[in-house]
Amino acid sequence: MKKQTIISALSVFALFFMWTTIIIAQEKTTEIFREIEGKVIDAESHNDLVFADIVIEDSNISTVTNSDGHFALKIPEAYLNGTIAISYLGYEKITLPVSEFEDHIKIRLHPVTTALAEVSIVTTPKNAEAIVRECLSKKSSLYNNQNTLMTAFYRESIKKRRRNASLSEAVVRIHKKPYDNLSRDYIELVKARKTTDYDKLDTLALKLQGGPFSNLYTDMIKYPEYIFNNESIPHYNFNFDSATKINDRLIYVINFKQKEHLNTPLYYGKLFIDAETLALTNAVYSLNISNRTLSSEYFVRKKPRRAEVYPTETAYRVNYRTKNGKWHYAYSNISLTFKVNWEGKLFNSTYTLNSEMAVTDWEINENKLTKNRSQILRPTTILTEKASGFSDPRFWGAYNIIEPEKSIQSAIKKIQKQLKRT
Repeated sequence: MKKQTIISALSVFALFFMWTTIIIAQEKTTEIFREIEGKVIDAESHNDLVFADIVIEDSNISTVTNSDGHFALKIPEAYLNGTIAISYLGYEKITLPVSEFEDHIKIRLHPVTTALAEVSIVTTPKNAEAIVRECLSKKSSLYNNQNTLMTAFYRESIKKRRRNASLSEAVVRIHKKPYDNLSRDYIELVKARKTTDYDKLDTLALKLQGGPFSNLYTDMIKYPEYIFNNESIPHYNFNFDSATKINDRLIYVINFKQKEHLNTPLYYGKLFIDAETLALTNAVYSLNISNRTLSSEYFVRKKPRRAEVYPTETAYRVNYRTKNGKWHYAYSNISLTFKVNWEGKLFNSTYTLNSEMAVTDWEINENKLTKNRSQILRPTTILTEKASGFSDPRFWGAYNIIEPEKSIQSAIKKIQKQLKRT
């Protein structure tokens, strides 16, 4: 496993005393759209359903619910007579007409029960590792193999303890290469905004190295080298968990964990694989950080000599969607928590970095994807150095975004007040 794995690469460095913001020009839009909002909950427990898919049927327009179960979706005029599908792994999918959506602000999804007959001894495979290997081998037949231009929303935040200290958001275009070749995707920045409260960051900051690329590389079908490849798969144990359903399709759930005799930090988690096609639909996983010294080497590129920095929690998620029988990357989330111990100081600091990226629209583009070189991001680009402030409520126009969680909304309001005063 390469220590310079980009999905987990971070740098820790001292803050500059002065900083500059780059103003990104707004894109004006005359498109007519309707914005709807809602909340998705479990019909029985009333718990919020996080990362539920919200999709306009017969389109490529979509979003996901946030950590509070809330979502907002901007619907172009052409789809105002259409329907919206709401789905979540292990729950019954429902559809609602856009015209009636104002009566369905709170959406209740019912858990589905997987009948034992559907996962009987006869039909359930015996070798979980063999299923994973076959799943990874099917990218040429099950995943989109055309050049695709994806519009995506990206957000990254830094929290000191529980308080937001830095927020960055961007609309990007992912120039997605076919899954069946080795060409790498590239990302074009459309617009962005950011702010940082340096008082909350003290004299140390953590930045997510690579920005949106960190999330893009969680696409383990396109980039298996970052977690599963021919060399690393033998280092894992695989076993079947209880099956579930998504959109009325049976899903195998496979647990994976590194073998006990290995000292190198590897990953552990769950893979959700469609039982009929063996396509990967979702994955949730974490890095084994029990070895503090080795796991720190995965993340910390640079730090002050008097500070000890190490991860205490890691969490990764990637979701795929399907259309016309072909799957594609749809959403990913990364959450990393670090502890910083300063030599000679009684108290330590805890920082949490969270980034998420959701594909909100996409189109097949058979023509050669041209690059706007001035806006192309490098994998080493730090997004917060390319963004401006939260000053214009119309900043995003008709673009779909992930609805901010309550704590982020509060931080944005505070930031807007500060901007007015200055």
